[in-house]
Amino acid sequence: MVSLASLWLPIVVAAVAVFLVSSILHMVLKYHRADHKKIPNESEALAGLAKAALPPGAYMFPFCDSMQEMGTPEGQEKFRRGPVGTIYILPNGQMSMGKYLGTWFAYCLLVSAVVACLACGVLAAGAATTVVFHQIALSAFLAYGLGQVVNSIWLGVPWANTFRSLFDGLIYAAVTGGCFAWLWPH
Repeated sequence: MVSLASLWLPIVVAAVAVFLVSSILHMVLKYHRADHKKIPNESEALAGLAKAALPPGAYMFPFCDSMQEMGTPEGQEKFRRGPVGTIYILPNGQMSMGKYLGTWFAYCLLVSAVVACLACGVLAAGAATTVVFHQIALSAFLAYGLGQVVNSIWLGVPWANTFRSLFDGLIYAAVTGGCFAWLWPH
């Protein structure tokens, strides 16, 4: 078996590579522009939300405290009348891309470290490059790709968004697998 300490280089290289590839996918290819739409009459809608003075958090509307309340004629009418949705409120102020990019890089490091932990238990030093690539890429896809599906199932994220994220996850998984296969201990 391989020790986790011996995989520090592929962990870091994979995280950096995924970070760079994700930057290219989002800034150069720009196919994620379709992920969000502008609210018609945005200024009116924002004024209404501002009146509510919602603190940062996740909100579902209409909201029912229980399944029983949702089943009442009043609860059912709220859903029929609409709108129905989920909204995430962030803190007011300028968006700090540094915070988001730093958190994303930390996540890339975490994914690389976790897939390295999994690999330590199943792959030996000198394992075939294709086996290393396959095991690492498959493990990384679980984190970068499949985790996105839950958002379409439960939060109403459009499936087209999820398919774009699955595509990204597949690329990130391949990059991670490639880095580990390249730097795997002999």
